Amino acid sequence: MSDTASADNQSAAAEKVPGPDPSTLSYEEAKNELRAIVQSLESGSTPLEDQLNLWQRGVELAARCQEILDDAVKLINDTSGQASLQEQ
Repeated sequence: MSDTASADNQSAAAEKVPGPDPSTLSYEEAKNELRAIVQSLESGSTPLEDQLNLWQRGVELAARCQEILDDAVKLINDTSGQASLQEQ
């Protein structure tokens, strides 16, 4: 493979971190992928362009985790409110 083709392949791979749409992931799946990204970023062995793409993917995964947690808190609060009303 030529140097140009190799560089093109590396650029294409760095454009986007592969993975499923974060909105389809469970909390555990998103958290585990996020942990792997953090370890990769902390290792310092990833090229800068890849680091930026990993960072963006990490932001998306963190947002997904927060969304799931927020939904869980809302569900607990709603359920607690209904239980309080039933006790009265």
